[in-house]
Amino acid sequence: MATRGLDRETLDAALGSISEFAGRHLPDAKLLQLDAHDEFPEEIVRRMCGEELGIQLFFIPEAYGGMGGGSFDIYRICERMGSIDLGVATGVLATFLGSEPISVGGTPDQKALWLGKIASEGLLFAYAATEPQAGSDLAALRTVAERVEQNGVLTGYRITGNKQWISNGGVADAYCVLANAPGGPTWFVVEKGQEGLIPGKPEDKHGIRASNTAAVTFENAFVTPDRLVGEVEGQGLVQAQAVFGYTRLMVAAFGLGAGWAALDRAVEYSTTRIQAGSPLSEKQGYTHKLIVPHAARLEAARAYIEMCGTRLDSESDRLNTEGAIAKYLATEAGNAAADAAIQALGGYGYTKEYMVEKIKRDVRITTIYEGTSEIMEMTISRDRWQNHLKTRGAHYHDQAKALEQLSIQAPASGADIAALALHALAEVLERARQMRLTRHQHILFRLGELIAYAEGAATFAIKAARTYQGQADPRAPTRFDGEATCALARVFAREASRRVAFEGLAHVVSAGGAEDLAAFESKVQLGRITAAQAGGITDMDRVADALYGRTKAG
Repeated sequence: MATRGLDRETLDAALGSISEFAGRHLPDAKLLQLDAHDEFPEEIVRRMCGEELGIQLFFIPEAYGGMGGGSFDIYRICERMGSIDLGVATGVLATFLGSEPISVGGTPDQKALWLGKIASEGLLFAYAATEPQAGSDLAALRTVAERVEQNGVLTGYRITGNKQWISNGGVADAYCVLANAPGGPTWFVVEKGQEGLIPGKPEDKHGIRASNTAAVTFENAFVTPDRLVGEVEGQGLVQAQAVFGYTRLMVAAFGLGAGWAALDRAVEYSTTRIQAGSPLSEKQGYTHKLIVPHAARLEAARAYIEMCGTRLDSESDRLNTEGAIAKYLATEAGNAAADAAIQALGGYGYTKEYMVEKIKRDVRITTIYEGTSEIMEMTISRDRWQNHLKTRGAHYHDQAKALEQLSIQAPASGADIAALALHALAEVLERARQMRLTRHQHILFRLGELIAYAEGAATFAIKAARTYQGQADPRAPTRFDGEATCALARVFAREASRRVAFEGLAHVVSAGGAEDLAAFESKVQLGRITAAQAGGITDMDRVADALYGRTKAG
């Protein structure tokens, strides 16, 4: 299959246009004002999705008037948007999340109509799926769509129910609504102004206050049969599942962008903040706790996002599990980086005058919407658990062996350390199988976390090797050269191997899997993983030098 997407020059121009637009219309002072007043800048968002910027065109296929950006391009655009303001970014994202059921399951006429209107008119959509009592469980929805017939002929549906936490819920021009039709869960398009569609007042939120989030009520809202997405009942959950790999990649990119926005502010602050006669940027106690580990986690998440984006652009696989791993790694890393940035700025960081305080409140939502981190852990562990069972425990051992071969070709990449993490993961999963430990939901979820870290380390090592060898994707950011990327990959691989081995061992023991513990410790290779920590401080020094633009001595 041919790879989808834009050429590098077009992508760079798009990113530059977004930054230029934000510089004129969304400076920090404006963003702080919007946050303080809990105000959605509808006019600005519509200008972004109109002729002035045309950001919506990158999300729409060329056949419907768009530019046909691929998943890799969308990740770069969403990262840039997330680094500017997550509230505004959410207002833009909502349209493409809201129209995805049409993109995936709509008839040719429906795609031409609605995607064409988004491209030509900048239409704002809302994704009306979540309900007050169901949360992330789409199968538990209570909204119903009753058939309306006249003389035995279907003339439409009447939709009744309540939706909650709907982005663009109070301002959308059209809503994709998930409701139980007689044939099962089904998506419908309901237009603004339709009788029976009642948007609620904006929610008073902890963060992303520049976005519009509202409950939406439907009271016998009538739609004609052509507003049923795909014109076949019962396809709603299948259509929703089909987009998770893609939409979760967008949210992952939001977490990545916001995390770096916060961390970059901490880096800048530390160059001018003097303590004990020298700037904080020269103190390991500051950089190696509050800056470097977070940079490594963010860049590991980037590597995984880029792998997913590349595969989505060239394969037919939906990559739902990979999308979950990307979202989990990036949003948890972004949230932690923003928290560290507040700590890095001290009292200043805790005040609303400084952007890091707002970024921290904003980025928190990325671990919740489009599936909570706990839903991601469950998704990851259930799928990869099946892989472990089907291969009789060989799944991660085989991946580790491939990394060992890579390490011979690219010894600086950290592939050897990442291989240790994968071998340890395979043994932790096998012990969990032998002792039936996944009957404990907590263990199942913690395995999801360890899987994400191990796969993240493996993917980062592969990217580091390619970057060092001059084979990086030309569309990827070039902030870190090959040597710095390898140092970052090694820093993350060490953390991942520690987590998998030591936390995995602790989780197994906590659930009753302590039999023959010495033999299990040997299989997990605790000694080799401990030895692999050698050089950790030196690598963190190298990363700090790269972040601060310092020339390494020697």
